[in-house]
Amino acid sequence: MAHSQSSALDRKKMLGDPILVSTIVVLIAFLTLFILYPLAILMIDSVMGEHGVTLDIISRVLSMPSFETAITNTLYVGFFVGILATAIGLLFAYVEVYVSLGSRIISGLFKIVSMLPVVSPPFVLSLSVIMLFGKSGIVTRHLLGIYDNNVYGFWGIALVQTLTFFPVCYMMFRGLLRNIDPSLEEASRDMGASRWKVFTSVTLPLILPGMGNAFLVTFIESIADFANPMLIGGSYDTLATSIYLQITGAYDKQGAAAMAVVLLFITLIMFIVQKYVLEAKSTATLTGKASRARMLICDASVRIPLTIICALLALFVVVMYACVPIGAMFKTWGYDFHLTFKWFQQVFSIHHGFQAFRDSFVLSLIASPITALLSMIISYLVVKRKFVGKGFIEAVSMLAMAVPGTVLGVGYIRGFSGGLFHQGYLQWLYGSAAILIIVFVVRSLPTGTRSGISALRQIDKSIEESAYDMGANSFTVFMTVTLPLIKDSFLSGLVTAFVRSITAISAIILLVTPQFLLITVQINEFAEKGAYGVACAFATILILITYGSVFLMNLAIKYFGTSASLNK
Repeated sequence: MAHSQSSALDRKKMLGDPILVSTIVVLIAFLTLFILYPLAILMIDSVMGEHGVTLDIISRVLSMPSFETAITNTLYVGFFVGILATAIGLLFAYVEVYVSLGSRIISGLFKIVSMLPVVSPPFVLSLSVIMLFGKSGIVTRHLLGIYDNNVYGFWGIALVQTLTFFPVCYMMFRGLLRNIDPSLEEASRDMGASRWKVFTSVTLPLILPGMGNAFLVTFIESIADFANPMLIGGSYDTLATSIYLQITGAYDKQGAAAMAVVLLFITLIMFIVQKYVLEAKSTATLTGKASRARMLICDASVRIPLTIICALLALFVVVMYACVPIGAMFKTWGYDFHLTFKWFQQVFSIHHGFQAFRDSFVLSLIASPITALLSMIISYLVVKRKFVGKGFIEAVSMLAMAVPGTVLGVGYIRGFSGGLFHQGYLQWLYGSAAILIIVFVVRSLPTGTRSGISALRQIDKSIEESAYDMGANSFTVFMTVTLPLIKDSFLSGLVTAFVRSITAISAIILLVTPQFLLITVQINEFAEKGAYGVACAFATILILITYGSVFLMNLAIKYFGTSASLNK
């Protein structure tokens, strides 16, 4: 009875607030139009022929030998990378949480490794692998004297994706391991169990759901990855690259739509299992905080080997990332190692670098505040409000996380090139700057929303209710009370959206027109042509932009964030 009365009161208050109702309606329309509609059009296109509903298109695609090879390759790479990245991530997290490193340098390496893949363009490691281990590679040709090696294919993709995605697993495991109460493991040690026995019988069962969660996250990222397989895959086709080639090479948009539906179906199943099964189990297994500090492993027989393994691997990753700016300063990679700045000069004098950086910067700069604000609004509605459609807004805003970029790109082509439902409405969006900005917003929305939800759950409801009692409407409360309290998350979401937008390629490579030059597309084009000096120069400047953005965000949070306000 009391619950129903409370719900009725919430509905009455909401209906009496036109700004809140309008916001909800606009959000539902936006999410439906730019997330659900393109995916629905893909599914319709894959079963709609000239004479109505048919399975001929899907049957034709499934019977293609190239498609069968692509899906087998995709799953093979996904499972391999998922298992290996999870294992390496767990090793790094275990060493950081359980082992006494005894060196600030090693700790610094761990921090660098955890941050590098987040703020770097998606294909930097592919460039590095080609330059180090390709036919003109420093390691293979000049150090080992190997001339007939082939770094392209499965092993190249697997190496690059593992190094790219294992830091994500490392960050996930670090949080899980820190939440384990040390007394559970120390009780086993007191009973005479070895460290290996404690790990396999106590620690591992506690983090098993988290391991499944990390594996599925990596698996989804791997099979959805476009940039790395495109650059270093060679003839080893994956579903993401096959979809792209089906449009740009075979000009078969319906066939590409059917392929995209298959890839979407795989990622959605994995996303549902990861989000609603394993993530919930992981949260339920590890609750609360440790009762006391953990006694770190100081035994040299354990500490030294594990620290050396992790340090060497971390150093290898750092060297791989450093290879790109170094490669941009050599006259001819693999042949002439005299230092030069000619590639940077060519970027701006010959290859329209100013336009590429201007277009990328402006579009990302427009998309990032829109994304950050939308993320905070959605988070606020999900956490603080009760209304019909709340579950829809939360689920659809998170859905973009499970949709591969190439799938979304094909969906926008099929959904907007001929207008809504091919009737001409909103056809002007296709090929415009607006559709690129919308893609940037949609792709970054889940990350900002998750951050906002976590921040808002820590704010007591009574703080906002006092503002309502003073007569403020929902817009005033959100702008003057809620947003200032979560401005750290807002600033973080703003910069994350900017970095993700300016480094995006998989979704926008199918949508960008000659009217716009984007940095990531330029890097991809020059790398495919073998012009690694120019590609490295573009990538180096892009890395500086992204790192500069993160540095400015940290400064802003330090001097203008919530903690800075509280210390005044």
